[in-house]
Amino acid sequence: MNSIARHLLETIEKALSLLRQISDDSASAKLHPEKWSKKEILGHLIDSASNNQHKFVRTMQAENHVEFVGYAQNFWVEAQGYNTANWLEIIALWEYFNRHLAHIIQNTPPEKLENTISIDGSNPFTLAFIMADYGEHLKHHLKQILPEAGFTSSFENLY
Repeated sequence: MNSIARHLLETIEKALSLLRQISDDSASAKLHPEKWSKKEILGHLIDSASNNQHKFVRTMQAENHVEFVGYAQNFWVEAQGYNTANWLEIIALWEYFNRHLAHIIQNTPPEKLENTISIDGSNPFTLAFIMADYGEHLKHHLKQILPEAGFTSSFENLY
């Protein structure tokens, strides 16, 4: 899992300086009323980090399998008012939360990686898959915020 954690940290480093170059006003702009702003996309990634922290730790804690609830991502983004929050503070929270997830991934006991989790009634996925998929989800959304950065992602919305 060291390579997954290292890849997550590399993604954070690549995105940080580019995110900080975006002005607060630009990050708040919505190009389409039905789409999220850059602030809201990064806020969604904070919510994803929060949910995945629970997935990772609860799956490690389980004997073999854990059932996990999904979450209403649009409600979460709206309820937390990311579009009116300070852009640099959103970036900082995103950065440090993801650094912590990399730490969790790096320190996961190998014998726990085959534990499984079902999310909102999905088929089961191993903890190893969920951890690797998290980084792909992150890059999927960073591509939306930073299309010029060259992020690639194999993310598929499987659950």
